Amino acid sequence: MSGKWSAKPRIAIVGAGNLASALAISLRGAGFEIEQIVSRAQVASSQRARRLAREVGAAALAVARAKIRVEVVWFCVPDGAIASAAASLTGAADWKGKVALHSSGALTSDELAVLRQRGAAVASVHPLMTFVRGSRPPLAGVPFAIEGDQRAARTARAIVLNLRGQPFTIRKKGKEAYHAWGMFASPLLTALLAASERVAVAAGVSRNAARERMLPILKQTLANYARLGAAGSFSGPIARGDVATVRRHLNVLRKVPGARDVYVALACAALRDLPAKNRAALEKLLK
Repeated sequence: MSGKWSAKPRIAIVGAGNLASALAISLRGAGFEIEQIVSRAQVASSQRARRLAREVGAAALAVARAKIRVEVVWFCVPDGAIASAAASLTGAADWKGKVALHSSGALTSDELAVLRQRGAAVASVHPLMTFVRGSRPPLAGVPFAIEGDQRAARTARAIVLNLRGQPFTIRKKGKEAYHAWGMFASPLLTALLAASERVAVAAGVSRNAARERMLPILKQTLANYARLGAAGSFSGPIARGDVATVRRHLNVLRKVPGARDVYVALACAALRDLPAKNRAALEKLLK
């Protein structure tokens, strides 16, 4: 980090949503001082900010009243609000020498250009993790993709290491593909599980029961993937080249709206990326 700072700079967090909450708790646990939680003036935003501020020993302030004296300001707001949030805080601090970070996976550090113009070093710092209401995952072991100005990136890397996360550099032009990768790893996987529940209902199993009964196979699939990779953990009728079974699946899935399309898309992806027998016959069937 910058030589004029202590080992752990003071931090202000802009936003009080799921990511901001998990980040603030982890930062506090790692010994960082969270001085301010800055939020919009709306009642719901202010209430969330006050709750989070109490948890981490910070002050909760609306944007219009914020006076920022910390070394690091971390924006944890929706992608479309980053640039406007940064612009709204240009007068809240002397930005020379400060570091401003945001946590968008898809957008680059240029979203904070208005603060860069005022002397701040800026970077994007995105944890490859899912954050939902009711869950605050620990950040130890989580990869963080970092892109931006050298000084800000160096500061971000040091903070992530203090969180026991895994920082890595992402190129500016790679951010969109990086975020799409993350979509496959969690949100679209969740969409697949939701579709799986609908197929279970067609088999006479309730959604709640399906969720419980899928957990053992899901956990083993992830364990196999972690140990053996995608090719080594691929099983089932496509791997075996069982055309007749795949045909039966396609027929029954006509009764489950949308599920057949999901099945075909994933089956085609499997034929493209994974080991399979009777590939030509399966490709013909799936067209």
